[in-house]
Amino acid sequence: MSKIHLFSLFLTFSLLAVFSSCSSDGFKIDGNLSSLDGGEVRIVFSGDSGIVDEWVGLDKKGKFSFKGMAMQPIIVSILDHHNKVLATVAVKAGDHIKIKGDASKAMGVKIKGNRLNEEWQLFRDEHAAFYTDTNPSRLNAAIEKYVREHPADMLSTVLLMADYTDFSDRDKVDKMLRSIDAAARPKSLTMALGEKREQHLPRLLSLTLWKFGGAFEDVKLTGGCNVLSFWAKPQNDRSAYATKMKSLSDSVRVIDILAESDSMRWHQTIAGEDWSHYWAPAGPMEQGITSLDITSLPWYAVTDSTGLVVYSGPNFDEARKKALSIKK
Repeated sequence: MSKIHLFSLFLTFSLLAVFSSCSSDGFKIDGNLSSLDGGEVRIVFSGDSGIVDEWVGLDKKGKFSFKGMAMQPIIVSILDHHNKVLATVAVKAGDHIKIKGDASKAMGVKIKGNRLNEEWQLFRDEHAAFYTDTNPSRLNAAIEKYVREHPADMLSTVLLMADYTDFSDRDKVDKMLRSIDAAARPKSLTMALGEKREQHLPRLLSLTLWKFGGAFEDVKLTGGCNVLSFWAKPQNDRSAYATKMKSLSDSVRVIDILAESDSMRWHQTIAGEDWSHYWAPAGPMEQGITSLDITSLPWYAVTDSTGLVVYSGPNFDEARKKALSIKK
């Protein structure tokens, strides 16, 4: 064997070793989504170093490709530019996930790439009517049944993490989680579940709102502390409200949100106030707001630097205390 041939083999094996070491904790997602406007999709997941939130471009045929890092199983969400969830997938190191379908149709996107996702897809297909029902009780019941009957299946953990919505009884949810075998509930999933559902509250990465004097804006809620203030009819005691808002630290961002139809009185009410004002129109834009379970107005929600809602309720003093306790 010649020296050139030996060197060629050495170089080949060296390159393979390099590529293998670089991709040992990586995964890949390839998508092909029709009927999708906006030119890009949003990829969100909780990685080893925190929240990953990236926009990925689409080609003219609706194709995109994304590479990420994850040693342990995690949940990855793919959203459109209106923050509508297009697909949710379970991935781990070495996975190559393929997503294909019509993004404009409910349950129109199919997922392949590993056994866990294929089992998840089967569950979705079998319960398609439950997924499209505005009342989530039937889907929640189906997930509870699956968890009871499949304690050794990681899909039980994934369904609780990604698709289950009834967290009003935390003890019940914790009991379901503990009923799953330890090997089927990796910490990378259960920890995310605990963070996401802490005190029954969600994680809001952003809200799509109409900005006063502008247009729709994707308001990011990560990177700092935010106080979201929701109100309805223009308040006669607006000066007292303004005093409350000014009592917050400079490190807290105030996001003032009108939660009813726009009106001229809104414009008059907020005149002269030096924080951001938004209007939350009805429809899919309010999915994140709906998760706060607002029962009265005014209402306050506090998010930390990761977007986790640490307080949601009608008591401003409690919201203020929580906001000021969060370090920069």
